[in-house]
Amino acid sequence: MAQTIRQLLHSAGPLATVSDNWHLESELLLSHVLEVSREHLFTWPDQVVPAEHDLKFSALLKRRLQGEPVAYLRGRQAFWSFELYVDHNVLIPRPETELLVETALTLLAGSESAVADLGTGSGAIALALATEKPAWEVWAIDQSAAALGVAQKNASLLGLNNLRFEQGDWCNNLPTQYFHGIIANPPYVEAGNSHLSEGSLPFEPQAALVAGNKGMADIETIIEQSRQCLKPDGWLLLEHGFDQSSKVVAALAAAGFSHISTENDLAGIARIAFAQWQVKGLK
Repeated sequence: MAQTIRQLLHSAGPLATVSDNWHLESELLLSHVLEVSREHLFTWPDQVVPAEHDLKFSALLKRRLQGEPVAYLRGRQAFWSFELYVDHNVLIPRPETELLVETALTLLAGSESAVADLGTGSGAIALALATEKPAWEVWAIDQSAAALGVAQKNASLLGLNNLRFEQGDWCNNLPTQYFHGIIANPPYVEAGNSHLSEGSLPFEPQAALVAGNKGMADIETIIEQSRQCLKPDGWLLLEHGFDQSSKVVAALAAAGFSHISTENDLAGIARIAFAQWQVKGLK
């Protein structure tokens, strides 16, 4: 028997066992299946849903009950001022990563800056910078060809043409003394961390989450390599774990960076570190 929008949303009640926001999640999933806005659901709650859409919605609910993130189920995630296409090849962009974008826009005041987003994944950081600064030359770097494909798809969907996509391992093969800014949200979770089994993390690419040396290995590599690629007085910006701020600051200082500082996320936790390379008169 065909069901209405109201009935289908009510049938999503079991989602309460996996999410405190189950009402919103069920609305997002049903609007995705019907290819309508959430407002449409509220306006036409007694609309009868075709059987094939009913089945598709039920299948998505089952996957969500197994823990799969809504972003992967919909293939979309909001970030900055747009929605990104996402799949299992890339991390789901987090709101706290917008802090990297905000800080980069503040520090890199040049009208025609060249910046690199290392480990670009879905392209979230690179695309946000390219959107805000059309005159900038934005490089999006990732070791994963599949991830780069996602980023390129997003650039196409957003109609952006001031990006360059390169497959590579952090700063390897990048030009020397070229970039005004290098930005990265690298893997920083220690292998075996209990959080890796929580929430959406089991469904996300582990290579983009886990790093050696207690989560510091990739951060340390980027700090070391970026010195060759930054212009004098260029900036390095890094997102890191909630308990890594002092380690990242120490690593930046040991590598010869100056003007080292940190920014807190909305929860008041130090979430990013940034520093300047080769300030004039200093080494």
